[in-house]
Amino acid sequence: MTKPVILIVDDDPMVLNAVERDLRLKYGPAYRLLKAASGSAALDVLRELQKRNETAALLLADQRMPQMTGVQFLEQARALFPEARRVLLTAYADTEAAIYAINRVELDHYLMKPWDPPEERLYPVLDELLDDWKGRFGQSFDGIRVAGTLWSLSTHQIKDFLVRHQLPYQYLDVETDPKAKALVEEHGQGQFKIPTVFFPDGSALVEPTLQQVAEKAGLPTEATMRFYDLVIVGAGPAGLSAAVYASSEGVDCLLIEKHAPGGQAGSSPKIENYLGFPMGISGSDLTRRAVIQARRLGAEILTAQEVAAVRLFDRYKIVIFPDGTEVACHALLLATGASFNTLRMPGAAQLSGAGIYYGAAHTEAYYYKNQPVFVVGGANSAAQGALFLSRYASKVTMLIRGPETIAAQHLVNALRADPKIEIRLNTDLVEAHGQEKLEAVTIQNSATDEAQTLPAAALFVFIGVKPQSTLVAELALCDSKGYVLTGPDAMAEGKRPPGWPLDRDPFMFETSVPGLFAAGDVRFGTIHRVVNATAEGGAAVAMIRQYLKTL
Repeated sequence: MTKPVILIVDDDPMVLNAVERDLRLKYGPAYRLLKAASGSAALDVLRELQKRNETAALLLADQRMPQMTGVQFLEQARALFPEARRVLLTAYADTEAAIYAINRVELDHYLMKPWDPPEERLYPVLDELLDDWKGRFGQSFDGIRVAGTLWSLSTHQIKDFLVRHQLPYQYLDVETDPKAKALVEEHGQGQFKIPTVFFPDGSALVEPTLQQVAEKAGLPTEATMRFYDLVIVGAGPAGLSAAVYASSEGVDCLLIEKHAPGGQAGSSPKIENYLGFPMGISGSDLTRRAVIQARRLGAEILTAQEVAAVRLFDRYKIVIFPDGTEVACHALLLATGASFNTLRMPGAAQLSGAGIYYGAAHTEAYYYKNQPVFVVGGANSAAQGALFLSRYASKVTMLIRGPETIAAQHLVNALRADPKIEIRLNTDLVEAHGQEKLEAVTIQNSATDEAQTLPAAALFVFIGVKPQSTLVAELALCDSKGYVLTGPDAMAEGKRPPGWPLDRDPFMFETSVPGLFAAGDVRFGTIHRVVNATAEGGAAVAMIRQYLKTL
């Protein structure tokens, strides 16, 4: 963490240097000492500290300065750092000014010149003030800050992106924090634009894309080469597993993820049935370990980078990015997974990101502390989300369309044991209500037709999935729901796919296009479990290596 600042202000260079010398001897190890020769210069310093989200712990200003007195400076500085301890350095004749300052700017202390010896006349006073400051306000957060509102979809997407990348950030709610609102307006040139993302170096991005945030945060977004043995699209469990196994066997591997590694599993608060973790493991922790492992073994991972299209050229697969740049490869593995289905009832579309979230329980739960929330869905993801939300919410109501939940039994047991969770079976969500944010939901029991409208602060959706196969839909065979057909499933009645050019059948996990493979939730016949996706990623690499040997 950045050290909190002690700022000294005096127009007399000799006094300024003397104060700095004495304070540095005592407080240098724990505080950063800054100095300014005028009140206006000191205010500039404080404004820069504010932009960088640094903290001023103590302001020590001389009263007798031209243009701006010490009291005038402290009065303006109070608006910038109201928590900082304020000390006025005075001569004997300035007593009245000090008394005025006590009333006007809540002066914490005034010191008479000279202060020698500092061990008796300076340090004891400042020790007490700084101890009080530390006890009440502690240290500042010096990482990324995101200013926005809970009802902004783009704000939610950036928060989720940072959480999924395990990049620490501080959320600034412009609706409740006037200082945050003022910062947003300053960087928006007087206009109110959110989200605004502030970085430790003092810079800010106004309404940024995820790629801009990734680049600024130092995440790789551009490929280092133009040709790879294997390109993997999608960094969920299947893609990460494939990257680990491929790179460990010397395959030049590029992994591309349009959002953040982990897929749906990456946002899971706890995965309890993954081999080797008897106490369970969070999706974010599992993802972090996999990313580190893949990179250590040599895989190259791009994040916040979308693949716009894939085309074929002879035996090569060409991956095209939105800016028109291209990367070629011998083999391509589609591991784009599946996404939650979106709600279609009245009110749902306009409230997406404004109280209605798809997954995202881990990202938003804290902001709905002591408020009623709803979870739509009855499978493992919904159950895990509900259990996590119950740590914060006053009540969690699960809406399940069918007569029973289909989550794993250990999750069902945990749901029933949690007094804050209510499970409503045979229940449909009929309508979402709210203007700028979700305020209530109307639900209906399909067995009795009874309808109710209940207050709701947030709604977390975990219903159904649809395969993310659009990228290869015009190249490879898919079933009627969009799942990519591979191996024997790509062969109709035992016949090789139309246009198949090779004198062999498609390998397991290979699509109707030689060298184009699929694994995980995007593939027809898969089982939607983290462990299955992980296994498929590794097994697909074995088939890909067989394919590479034929080139």
